[in-house]
Amino acid sequence: MDLSGKLLVAMPGMGDPRFERSVVFLCAHSDDGAMGLIVNKPAPEVKFTDLLDQLNIVRGPAAADIRVHFGGPAEHGRGFVLHSADYSANGSTLQVDDRIGMTGTLDILEDIARGTGPARSLLALGYAGWGPGQLEEEILQNGWLTCDAPIDLVFSGNNAAKWQDALGTLGIDPLTLSSAAGHA
Repeated sequence: MDLSGKLLVAMPGMGDPRFERSVVFLCAHSDDGAMGLIVNKPAPEVKFTDLLDQLNIVRGPAAADIRVHFGGPAEHGRGFVLHSADYSANGSTLQVDDRIGMTGTLDILEDIARGTGPARSLLALGYAGWGPGQLEEEILQNGWLTCDAPIDLVFSGNNAAKWQDALGTLGIDPLTLSSAAGHA
């Protein structure tokens, strides 16, 4: 089953503190593994304007000020922009589904700085990655729940509520969750 375009919601017994209460948007999922971006953990020490300065990108008057997030533990120095499907960068955009794309090149940062970028976006430093079968095993071990990815939830500015809101899409109250796995 291809989970691209879905959300992974960390269960209370996740065991890996980097993913505690995380909501991960899956950008790609196949037999070769999976790649996603954590969408609910801002990187408060990193400001978008500072990144533009470091990259020598001039900020125009119409530039949006997007939030910078911790996207996952792999390749912290690499940035990925999750964005609405109204934007595509010269063949370097991965169109995840008909609503959301991901671009990992400087083109998108330059366009956002000019005010010509996507209508909605989230910049993530690093990513979450899984090898072949690894994510499926973590799901079987009760590490993650999967659910649809409402675009308003993905791009919401209320990061503190995303985990509970994602569980709410499944009709689950976080207080009723157990960290124990059950198998029939």
